Amino acid sequence: MDYIDDLYVQYVRDPSSVSETWRQYFEQFLVGAGASVSASPPKSVQGDSGTNGTPSGARSVVAPAFASGQAGSAADTTDRTGSTGDQNVDQALWLARIQDRVDQLVREYRVRGHLIATLDPLGLFEHTCPELSPRSHGLSEQDLARPFDSSILENVSGSTLDVILNKLQSTYCRSIGAQFMHIDNRNIRDWLQRRMETTENRLDLSHEVQRRIYTRLADATIFEEFVRRKFVGAKTFSLEGAESLIPLIDLALEKAGQHQVKEVVMAMAHRGRLNVMANILKKRAMNIFWSFDDPTPELSRGGGDVRYHLGYSSDWKTASGDHLHISLCFNPSHLEYVNTVALGRTRCKQDNCGDTDRQDVMTILIHGDAAFAGEGVVQETLNLSELKGYRTGGTLHVVINNQVGFTTEPDEGRSTTYATDVAKMLQIPIFHVNGEDPEAVAQVVSLAMDFRKKFHRDVVIDLYAYRRWGHNEGDEPRFTQPQMYAEIDRRPGVRQQYLNRLLKLGKITEEEADEISRDRTEKLESEFAASKHESFVPDTQTLAANWMEYFGGPEPTDEVDTTMPVERLSELLDKLTRLPEGFSPHKKLKRPMSQRREMASGERPLDWAAAEAAAFASLLDAGHPIRLTGQDCERGTFSHRHAVLHDMRDGNEYCPLKNLHDGQARLELFNSPLSEAGVLGFEYGYSLDCPSGLCLWEAQFGDFWNAAQVIVDQFIASAEDKWNRLSGLVMLLPHGFEGQGPEHCSARVERFLAMAAEDNIQICQPTTPAQYFHLLRRQVIRKWRKPLIVLTPKSLLRHAEVTSPLDVVAEGGFRKILPDRKVPLEDAKRLLLCTGKVYYDLLQERTDKNIEGVPIMRLEQLYPLSPGEIFAAFEGLAEGTEIRWVQEEPENMGAWPYLKLKIGDELNTRFRFTKATRAESASPSTGSMAAHKLEQIDLIQAAFEGVN
Repeated sequence: MDYIDDLYVQYVRDPSSVSETWRQYFEQFLVGAGASVSASPPKSVQGDSGTNGTPSGARSVVAPAFASGQAGSAADTTDRTGSTGDQNVDQALWLARIQDRVDQLVREYRVRGHLIATLDPLGLFEHTCPELSPRSHGLSEQDLARPFDSSILENVSGSTLDVILNKLQSTYCRSIGAQFMHIDNRNIRDWLQRRMETTENRLDLSHEVQRRIYTRLADATIFEEFVRRKFVGAKTFSLEGAESLIPLIDLALEKAGQHQVKEVVMAMAHRGRLNVMANILKKRAMNIFWSFDDPTPELSRGGGDVRYHLGYSSDWKTASGDHLHISLCFNPSHLEYVNTVALGRTRCKQDNCGDTDRQDVMTILIHGDAAFAGEGVVQETLNLSELKGYRTGGTLHVVINNQVGFTTEPDEGRSTTYATDVAKMLQIPIFHVNGEDPEAVAQVVSLAMDFRKKFHRDVVIDLYAYRRWGHNEGDEPRFTQPQMYAEIDRRPGVRQQYLNRLLKLGKITEEEADEISRDRTEKLESEFAASKHESFVPDTQTLAANWMEYFGGPEPTDEVDTTMPVERLSELLDKLTRLPEGFSPHKKLKRPMSQRREMASGERPLDWAAAEAAAFASLLDAGHPIRLTGQDCERGTFSHRHAVLHDMRDGNEYCPLKNLHDGQARLELFNSPLSEAGVLGFEYGYSLDCPSGLCLWEAQFGDFWNAAQVIVDQFIASAEDKWNRLSGLVMLLPHGFEGQGPEHCSARVERFLAMAAEDNIQICQPTTPAQYFHLLRRQVIRKWRKPLIVLTPKSLLRHAEVTSPLDVVAEGGFRKILPDRKVPLEDAKRLLLCTGKVYYDLLQERTDKNIEGVPIMRLEQLYPLSPGEIFAAFEGLAEGTEIRWVQEEPENMGAWPYLKLKIGDELNTRFRFTKATRAESASPSTGSMAAHKLEQIDLIQAAFEGVN
């Protein structure tokens, strides 16, 4: 401030002594203030300024700023004197200082005006903000009528402080509270300021739009009242108290149509879901009513889901004739975990239609306030929004703000002012809006959708509302929120309040409103009667068109051909070793590239990484898109993949898999953020709309999927059973006990096996590059679509024995069980049965000790694997022979508990089924390398103990 004062003194004494920019600035605010350098300072300059009373004639909207008890005092305004001995200079300094205070006040309203906005429909909480008091900026009551330069505000100039304050209050402190000044990008802030301040944050709605809003409120309210009356006590997770959500979505879809959006993917939790399905997705009410009666329980034995978890899709026609397809994702009780699933679906739909601008398909996510603040996956979701591998062009987030969790008050559920504060990390606007002001809701929807269209970024609408009936209809909320519900009980609904407003404005008549209500009620009655008819059969939604040739259910028994001409495979593999002229990879990669060229020519057998690259190349060559993400997956956690190469001179990247030929399929290969739940959910969602492709997520270590177990439990393992949705997602989970500690050894196969039923997932642990090659190809080529869990190796990536000749890779096929080719079962003294890395440890021990008569058989697919298939593999084994299961995991983990349960009794009727495992343990492994080696020695010795 001293610097500006000095400049101003210079300007008053000699305007030419300051730069042209400062000269224009000082001239503008002098004109705006209506003063001249020759005028005398007002009397208020001579001493203290005013009293604490409200000035005569001041507008009521400003009066609270000077009311008793407000921050600021007369002492705040005394710094208006101080003489330089020059009257003109003194006046100029005073004008500069008071103008600066006005400018600061304007900024405070932009930054903090939302804190005193009328957001809470119940009016239970009063918020104060001392910084918004003019007195706290050294402005007095007498200053209200004084003109100031208001060019800092949009669409205002030469106004009094009174007018400026009214403008600020009207824009930032009514039913809309806008948080946007945290955004660093000035262009975005300026755009938002212009949009809000030029309109004072309100829309001039036509009669047609007002009637549409009322009709949508009527739709929402009448549906809830009808359901509550017909199905007394049933759980519906009613939308009552937040009915403005329906016109909000309606207006968002209308705006999306104007923006040429072709498809919208939606996701939401329970509250209001039935209402959204009925009034937005146009699901026939008779189908919803039928689900309440649940008249055919025999059809849902062991499957299906509750009605407020289900998804739905339909087409939407806007008022202007645009068409949209809407897909509402299915959602488990784990609330926010559906967020990235929806985003993954959006990204895939965009990729499928070549929407590189990410504008033809958009996502609308509807959250709850407690969940938005409390669930960590929300932060993971937001973090994905601007990453190149996950960007979708901007998501509309709508938070239904109940102002309470189940029974948890905000001060018990979050440490932030707003439930939405986590979204400030994205540098995006957050619009808080009173849900009982539908026209304010219309304004923020329009503003939010236009922001998304212009900047291709996320935007948040925080819809302040309440729950009229508690968490669900069987809950009594007055136990814990008596004051809140006393106020709720006294309130008419938002529909009635808005109707009263429209009646007062003459925009609708009582007769028209009654007609709308009667029409909606009669339609619901008709649908209800139809749902009760004995011949009624509910509609069922089949798989989308791009899924028509794929199927789920039991695993097919016929083998699929995954072979390919060895010459073509050789060409593709060789292509992966060719780099652009002048490209300089790291010197340590030159030898592996040379060796891979030898693999391509058949001079050297393929290792694991080469087999994977060959599988990817073969699928891309055949027109199947591939998407692989995961932490460090471009290089590979174990520095084995090197799918993306970096030039050591300039850092440029080159991906050989993207440069096979012009007609190849799409490849997306991205290192993911340090996230498991969010990213795995995204890839699962992507797989839902990519049936013909290979979608893979790789964990840095196999057990890192622990942090994403909700995605596996609620979506991957059970979606087909609950929602009839198929997925071919592949999870690559590095697995193997190698002394790296309990968090870097086990992919927790026992958990997957515990979830395995009805052929819902595939669990495989291939032990050769050829097996891995054909497993990946089989996943895409056969039309049976199930998630695939692959326990991939770590040390075996470079094991000398873990190789496969080129012709075996090209001409073979995946086998669920690999027999021992060297030791016939007829000669067996004991059969060792195992899976994964331990096979090579057993093989080494048998060779080193020259042990005879002990064949080693590998289970490459742990599930689905029927007892019949296992017993067929034992053909030739003498009755009574011991079959010893060997695993690296502790006895209570790994595949042993599952195998003992599933086939143990039957095996023991013909053979002796025993085990060699580590001792039962609460943790997967020791953290000591020395202890690990001792345990491994004991394990291998136990496998062969007593044979010779």
